Amino acid sequence: MEIQILNTIQNMRTPLLDVLMPLISNGIVVWFLLPVILFIRKSTRKAGLIIFAAILLDIVLCNLVMKNVFQRIRPCDVNTAVTLLVQRPTDYSFPSGHTGLSFAAVSGLWYSGVHKNWRIPALVFACLIAFSRLYLYVHYPTDVLAGAAVGVLCGWMAYKFFQMHTFKRCPEISSHAAGLKS
Repeated sequence: MEIQILNTIQNMRTPLLDVLMPLISNGIVVWFLLPVILFIRKSTRKAGLIIFAAILLDIVLCNLVMKNVFQRIRPCDVNTAVTLLVQRPTDYSFPSGHTGLSFAAVSGLWYSGVHKNWRIPALVFACLIAFSRLYLYVHYPTDVLAGAAVGVLCGWMAYKFFQMHTFKRCPEISSHAAGLKS
């Protein structure tokens, strides 16, 4: 059934989307820049720390642990007739690391409570990255769903960790801790 979904998406291919989807997929670089940008200003430093921690946790869980435990072969290795628009990934498929990282950053942003007007655009961008992984035929739908779930979990765990530990011990951040509870 998942291959059927991917093949249906392949029937949607257009020259414009063939150019846009690899660019969107590579847009994960935004998530690495976001915590750096937020860390610059003292008022958004906690959000930068939460997002950075969420991303690191997601990379460990998705890319280092889960991919090696499940060792799921990518759809492009099952159906080699599909012309790939990106270089063939060499690691395993489950879960989607791009999707996990995107949702870890978005949920870290969401839980941190800063820049509330960034939430919806960030979520839309994360969803576009997730869809791009299907369009590019490098992940199954369940890879993307699992990546999103792991990412959200990592964002929540990073938020809870900083809420319970760091803000109690760091005077310069503790004055902002009340804002994390909203």
